[in-house]
Amino acid sequence: MVVEVEQRVFPLAAVGPKQDSITQAHVGKGEWYHAGYHLATTIATPAAYAPLPWAFAMLTWPGGIIAFVIGVVITWYNSLLLASLHEYGGTRHTRYKDLAGAILGRWGLCSTVFFQQVASLGNNITIQIVAGQAIKAIYKAYVPAGSMTLQHFIVIFGAAQLLLSQLPNIHSLRGLNMASTIATLCFATLVTAMSIITGRGMDRTSLCYGLGSDERAVLMSAFAALGTIAFSFGDTVLPEVQATVKAPSQRNMYKGVSLAYGVITITYLAVAITGYWAFGYAVNPFVVYSLPGPQWAVTLALLLAVVQIMGCYQIYTRPTYECIELLLARHDEGPMSPWNASMRLLITSVYMLVVTTICCMIPFFIDFVALVGALGFTPLDFILPVLLFMAARKTPLWWRLINCFLAAAYTVVGVLGCVGAFYFIIDHARTYKLFADL
Repeated sequence: MVVEVEQRVFPLAAVGPKQDSITQAHVGKGEWYHAGYHLATTIATPAAYAPLPWAFAMLTWPGGIIAFVIGVVITWYNSLLLASLHEYGGTRHTRYKDLAGAILGRWGLCSTVFFQQVASLGNNITIQIVAGQAIKAIYKAYVPAGSMTLQHFIVIFGAAQLLLSQLPNIHSLRGLNMASTIATLCFATLVTAMSIITGRGMDRTSLCYGLGSDERAVLMSAFAALGTIAFSFGDTVLPEVQATVKAPSQRNMYKGVSLAYGVITITYLAVAITGYWAFGYAVNPFVVYSLPGPQWAVTLALLLAVVQIMGCYQIYTRPTYECIELLLARHDEGPMSPWNASMRLLITSVYMLVVTTICCMIPFFIDFVALVGALGFTPLDFILPVLLFMAARKTPLWWRLINCFLAAAYTVVGVLGCVGAFYFIIDHARTYKLFADL
């Protein structure tokens, strides 16, 4: 099948010296496997892995598996569609917002900026809470009488991220993200093995795979589970990652996407199925906390989670940093010049202060997972790619109908996910006070 591409260049998408001198110095330098582990790092976080058994429990076996398989297929497909548009109009679009602006105009640019910021900020709030809880769990295991609270560990993690934020771009994170990808594989393997061992040693007759008796809570939990699964495939920076890849960028990105999704699919399924099988409906929203031990293995799983989150967090800070940095930086100087380095320190310090304060105030992990998945990742990963592709390319009617159906279906999923997430956020806000040491 031959697909025609409109050859139009829009000024909103131009990659000019202003961008190249500050944040785009890394364009076209990376290999396809660099893109693969950048993507694996952004998508497959412990905050995405660990709630999957809980999501399966809220949807039961058939619903969980169906929702998961559909999520894999659709996001993989949409990622390939988005990668195919990277050089739309003969210009290399190095940001998601620029690509959307080139194809859909200003409303496309503005809506992408909004959802990308919601997803990026929401994701980092969520995973900073996870990192703080993981470090606190390690601390309490070895210093049970210790006085440090969750908020202390959230602040410590934030300080570490502030240091890493001084690296100028995504390509400079490739070493960290390779370590994060290795940590992801080790985390998934360890949690899967521990779930199997624990499950085999339990009295299986006492496990329940059914749902609760409160119909409203069951329904809201199912809605939240859809948002949680959407979160697990969250990736709002594919064009930014593709910008790091050498030519031919489209072919190399296809290989990078396929590498990432191959790793993600296998490891996600292993964690989700074994975690739900081992603990049933009672599985903790962060499955590691359901594991009884041995303590060294639980500690190792939590340490691997923190390492992986270090890389993921940095990827998701970049859209926010870049929006402000382009306004304040001196574009005739390099990214590490004294002025630009000092501006980066100021921007990243304010960002970390705001995000860390929010994390300390309302550390409700699973509620944010569902909300960010529904409100941030669903539009950018499930809806916008097909809209961009239909606007940019002439395709047969049957293909357009399929794409329209996908966009409409996941609009409904996003709305339902938001409903479920808000229900539990409001419910937990009544239960817990601000700065709760959970």
